[in-house]
Amino acid sequence: MSYQVFARKYRPKTFDDVLGQDHIVRTLKNAIEQKRLAHAYLFVGPRGTGKTSTARILAKALNCKGGPSIDFDPDDDLCVEIAEGRSLDVLEIDGASNNGVDEVRQLRETVRFAPARGQFKIYYIDEVHMLTNQAFNALLKTLEEPPEHVKFIFATTEPHKILPTILSRCQRFDLRPIPSETIAGHLLHIAREEGIQLHEAAAWAIAKGADGGMRDAQSMLDQLVAFCGETVTEANVLDVFGFTSRETVATVIGSLLARDTPSALTTIQREAEAGRELGQLLNELISAVRALLVAKLDSKTGGDGIPAETWAQLCNAADAYPPERLLSVIDVFAETEARMKWASNKRLHLEIGIIKTVQTLGEVRLSDVIKVLAGASEHLTAPVTEVAANSILSEPAPPAAEPTPTPAEAPRESAPAAKPETVLSLDQLIASAPEEVETAPEPVVADSPPWKPEPSAPEAPAPKADPMEEFYKDPLIQTALEMFEATLKR
Repeated sequence: MSYQVFARKYRPKTFDDVLGQDHIVRTLKNAIEQKRLAHAYLFVGPRGTGKTSTARILAKALNCKGGPSIDFDPDDDLCVEIAEGRSLDVLEIDGASNNGVDEVRQLRETVRFAPARGQFKIYYIDEVHMLTNQAFNALLKTLEEPPEHVKFIFATTEPHKILPTILSRCQRFDLRPIPSETIAGHLLHIAREEGIQLHEAAAWAIAKGADGGMRDAQSMLDQLVAFCGETVTEANVLDVFGFTSRETVATVIGSLLARDTPSALTTIQREAEAGRELGQLLNELISAVRALLVAKLDSKTGGDGIPAETWAQLCNAADAYPPERLLSVIDVFAETEARMKWASNKRLHLEIGIIKTVQTLGEVRLSDVIKVLAGASEHLTAPVTEVAANSILSEPAPPAAEPTPTPAEAPRESAPAAKPETVLSLDQLIASAPEEVETAPEPVVADSPPWKPEPSAPEAPAPKADPMEEFYKDPLIQTALEMFEATLKR
């Protein structure tokens, strides 16, 4: 017997062999057991997720001996004929090459004939979206009211190109991209069956590169075995397909969390010079940051294929940042991905995205300043707190020994602010900051007095002081800016 590639040799034969599509398998099993069989099914999903395999398994279940039944024997002669595509009762049609009205007319002529051996005559049309509108319209009446012995099964990767009148006559099943864990586990199973030593890291690298497609992963494993022989390592996968290792992804993420821009850029340069796909590297970075964000909410989640020890270190480093900062990082990476998609110099845009990410993680936001200042006010002496509050409101504090001046004699200049008696470190200020700051009642500022001037004695209006200028000059604000080594944007 001639050599069979892994994608054909290990194609699912029964419902239990279908991986990653439990929602569809359960629905079809229940429909067969309850004898609630529809006359038309539509399988939708990305390439390599099992549309054709599921359609053939459904055809076996419908036409097996004593069927319809979900417990059929895949080695039965009827099932073998269906699996090999030579059954007279299961016709597989390529929608790309048989997409005209004439082909549909021939199909309408053949549906009248009874099945040869099985209980149903099943028409499977792959890439059904390739049919022309005229062909779809010619199929409408037959599809809506077919003979009792006829079943239609359609498969497509682009359901939006199918006429709504066709969609409404079918039961639609959406096949999902297969999880990387499932793909990696199946590849290890194939390796054991074939006597191949496949490293777990290599299986993960293939699964990540397959992007949810089992057939793509099996084809890559086939190619790697031809290249490496009986032992396949992660380095072989990276060399053959230009993928990025999980350790490299973890290294870049660790550099970003440590705000070590030179180290991150050095790693990017090394990957670019090694011929790695930078777009795939960016996708891996986004996936890793998302995993860190989920881990902050649920510590039981996995590390997206990153080794456990390295993943624990990344989680500890991410604890220094609130979830909104990680969300900002994902936003920056998403913008970078959009620019890289059409750019000729992808490395430049990726490096710019790395620099922006470090800036995003290190920036001081107004909410951080308010929280630190609120905590600092509790540790300062009473005169400093009083003067600081009055200076922010641009209202001078009257001396304790002097009587309160009348509105006409109210002074316009603020008293010099006292220096704080205690100087606290940044860590002490952040540790003492309260979770929630109570809002004090809004005082009356000097620019909106509650009295009216006497009309008999008009006065030239004094120039109004800018409250924000007084805010910037406040010693407490200046101290905070020095601690953060930051500046305020006006």
